[in-house]
Amino acid sequence: MGQTGSVGEDMMNKVPAAPFETYTEAVNWINGLIPFGIRPGLERIELLLERLGHPERRLKFVHVAGTNGKGSTCAFLTRVLLQGGYSVGTFTSPYITKFTNRFQIDGEDIEEEVLLKLANQLYPLVQEIADSELGSPTMFEVSTALAILFYSRERVPDVVVWETGLGGRMDVTNVVHPVVSVITNIGMDHTDILGETIQEIAAEKAGIIKPGVPVVTAVSQPEALEVIRQTAASKRATLYAAGEQFSYERLSGDENSQKLRFSGPFRELELEIGMQGEHQCQNAACAMMAIDILRHYMAFVIEPDDLQKGFTSTRWAGRLEQVSQMPRLILDGAHNPEGAESLAKSLPGTYRYRKLNLMMGMLSNKHHEDYLKHILPIVDTLIITEPDFRRKMDANALADVAERIRESYAKPSLQIIIEPDWRKALEALKSRTEAEDLGVVSGTLYLIADVRSDLLGLSDAEKGW
Repeated sequence: MGQTGSVGEDMMNKVPAAPFETYTEAVNWINGLIPFGIRPGLERIELLLERLGHPERRLKFVHVAGTNGKGSTCAFLTRVLLQGGYSVGTFTSPYITKFTNRFQIDGEDIEEEVLLKLANQLYPLVQEIADSELGSPTMFEVSTALAILFYSRERVPDVVVWETGLGGRMDVTNVVHPVVSVITNIGMDHTDILGETIQEIAAEKAGIIKPGVPVVTAVSQPEALEVIRQTAASKRATLYAAGEQFSYERLSGDENSQKLRFSGPFRELELEIGMQGEHQCQNAACAMMAIDILRHYMAFVIEPDDLQKGFTSTRWAGRLEQVSQMPRLILDGAHNPEGAESLAKSLPGTYRYRKLNLMMGMLSNKHHEDYLKHILPIVDTLIITEPDFRRKMDANALADVAERIRESYAKPSLQIIIEPDWRKALEALKSRTEAEDLGVVSGTLYLIADVRSDLLGLSDAEKGW
């Protein structure tokens, strides 16, 4: 009898207690995996999903990759599908306000208690893999697994809008088999990981193309488009390329909205979008083409009024987002040369102002000189600061880059101010931006997140990749 009781007690003792008691503990654990860094490869996430019984196979994904515009395209897709009456999961990164932003269902964040429950389910499996020769899963791998668990077990949406983290081919999100793939554009970003040429980067992005799965792209460089074309052909995946199978034309725009004409293989229509910047017309066109593919091949039905309401009501934090009227302040997370080029076109094309005051802060692994070459010609006052992040670019070093090229690219009257403390830099921006002027905060989203939280008074704000 005593022996039986002893065995029972042993069994009870072997039942593991939940490692985390609070949401904060769970998030701290996931973020604590950041030191394992970006480790391209799918072995760990595939093993994790195998141990979970491959829950990703129960879901329909729209997989979105690209150098810029991924988040905005995901926002358009989410809003239009929701407006059409569909349930939509949206997995994106980085987050602007809070860790839960990454895992949205029908436009709302995952509940903290659900995230806590799923983290407790994942913890023992993550520890098992960490103790194997594969090493610890990374923060992004665990976040991706958590998203798949959320959408497959807690709330099963009609479709999941699924944003790539970095690249495509070896990105953790590439563990799923989507119903549509989207590659927004390609630029020289993350060259230390993705490759030194446009063709090499295109090959990484094209890695999300799956056999027989339609792919939409707005890639414009001939050499990059050729890589995508060849990859699609080799996978027998139908390609819908901007300028070929579909096209768009910007008709008009102001500080409140833009109009464009979309022409595709299935229909032509005019759309009004509420997001600013000419580049958002491209993102909207990609989203529209993907929606038409869902409509044509998978019987998704969205009434014309709902389609229009979805595009008009789409917003995406930190992308030409006006957060203050007096002074007039705009936030835009342009952080690479292509983003700077779009921003330099969009600001004078959308807003009216006397002087443009730009506050910027960067991470240390970006092409800052090319960024500045695009943006300096339209700037009157440049305030250089530092994001509150471990890989920040030193403000003085960034100012040296600006000084080196100012003679060739900047206005003769350009004033450069160096203020490493972003809070003090923001105060300087506000004090210098008079009623007729425009103040812009740009650069890494880590800076945008802090500035946005400060200006909007978001008390529970977090930030991270």
